[in-house]
Amino acid sequence: MQYTFNLVGVSPILSFFYQQQQQQEQQTSGIEYLGHRQCTLDMFLESVEMVASKQGWQCDRVVDTVINFWMNNSESIQYWKGRLEDAGHENLLVARVADLKSLRTTFESLLDA
Repeated sequence: MQYTFNLVGVSPILSFFYQQQQQQEQQTSGIEYLGHRQCTLDMFLESVEMVASKQGWQCDRVVDTVINFWMNNSESIQYWKGRLEDAGHENLLVARVADLKSLRTTFESLLDA
């Protein structure tokens, strides 16, 4: 199975938790959103390890995906780190980790709607 990891934006804390609650109710499998107050590799690695076990994913592959993203996207990381700092303490940096098949299916369903 292949995985993907992206930083997707900055969100107010309450909005992020509300969205997480809705996602749990919809039973969306294969896609997880992570939110942190700091933009560090260590924080996201901790989160993806928990998510990988919850989803039944291959933890080593998910961790490798996050590390590869971090090594190859320094401009994007710096951009989102700056946006998080600009937004203030009541916001989180949001990342998405997913298996590619589930993400593709989700995007295709949006196009069909």
